[in-house]
Amino acid sequence: MAILRRLALALAITATGMTAAMADDVKCGLCEEWNQPQQPFQIVGNTYYVGPRGLSAVLVTGDQGHILLDGALPQSAPLIMRNIAALGFRIEDVKLIVNSHAHDDHAGGIAQLQRASGATVAASVLAARALRAGLVGPDDPQYKANGPDRFPKVAQVTEVADGGILRVGALAVTAHLTPGHTTGGTTWSWQSCENGRCFNVVYADSLNPMSQDGFRFLGNATEPDRSASFQASIDKVAALKCDVMIAVHPGFSDLLEKHAARTSGSNRFIVPGECRTYAANAHQRLAKRLKSEASQ
Repeated sequence: MAILRRLALALAITATGMTAAMADDVKCGLCEEWNQPQQPFQIVGNTYYVGPRGLSAVLVTGDQGHILLDGALPQSAPLIMRNIAALGFRIEDVKLIVNSHAHDDHAGGIAQLQRASGATVAASVLAARALRAGLVGPDDPQYKANGPDRFPKVAQVTEVADGGILRVGALAVTAHLTPGHTTGGTTWSWQSCENGRCFNVVYADSLNPMSQDGFRFLGNATEPDRSASFQASIDKVAALKCDVMIAVHPGFSDLLEKHAARTSGSNRFIVPGECRTYAANAHQRLAKRLKSEASQ
């Protein structure tokens, strides 16, 4: 009977946890598609893809603990934890979680992942503000004045400055502030080594000029012109040392296609100069957007 009571209690706790997680789920037109399961895979050296099919989450592993980049949607957190375990690593050994930008599709799972791991969470000053609040502020191009998108609040967030280096044992990731898509957007870089060679890896934040209707990157009577800072962010990404580029949405850098094409003798993720290509495409999209705004 005691065993049955313990089993019933365990099931009740599990059901409560599942109910809480479901309450945090974000609903959006592409959420179900983005959150399709994806088997984890090695990108290069100690860098692994652990996210769902449409939203990147990246694990960098080390002997003294691991670093996780992004948490995708709230409903992605269990999938990310399963993927980490499938690779033979423990969520409890993740010591640092960093964020690209504080939208629900990249930051939504961080609170749950922080609780599961006990990790420190770090982000830019403006992204940290949004993570603590669990929503973006009016300075965000995608802010909805009539009901801002919400995601689970992150209890404690360490702020990192442009060029700041965060370490877990021998691992080190560098923050490159790239405002534009959001005011607190951050691109991250580090090195991973395999077969006697070390490669510069870049986790590139979104450089898409997306916004709610009525927002102007060129500014207006009450809002500043953000076009120059956005262009500077794109130029910053283009100038990074970049042998391997991972975008916050895997489709932005054909990540899954590269994985499918990889062979034992050819790592298709190693594409020197891909950051310049990514930036050139971003410049074209921004120029088109600014031209449209100027004509209105």
